[in-house]
Amino acid sequence: MAGSPAGEKLREIMSFVSYFPGRGTVRETAYLEGKAQGRAEGVKGILSVLEVRGIPVSDGVRERIVSCTDVERLDMWLERSRTVAHAEELFAEGGDSD
Repeated sequence: MAGSPAGEKLREIMSFVSYFPGRGTVRETAYLEGKAQGRAEGVKGILSVLEVRGIPVSDGVRERIVSCTDVERLDMWLERSRTVAHAEELFAEGGDSD
């Protein structure tokens, strides 16, 4: 099929499916969108847990959480949000400097 008219047509179709000029591959775009969604859900989750638990969140703590781009760190903070007594304790331990 390689080199045949049908093969060339398939290659043309597949190049459209996997690449959009100026945007990167469809797979890359989906990955980045998923990562951004995961980050947004992490931020929302942390703030929600603290709110439900009645733990006040200062503007500084809120800014630090919202500005964090490390999804793994947000996951760690989400886990900690379930047990901390003060919002600032999210950042204790482990040398978090974000």
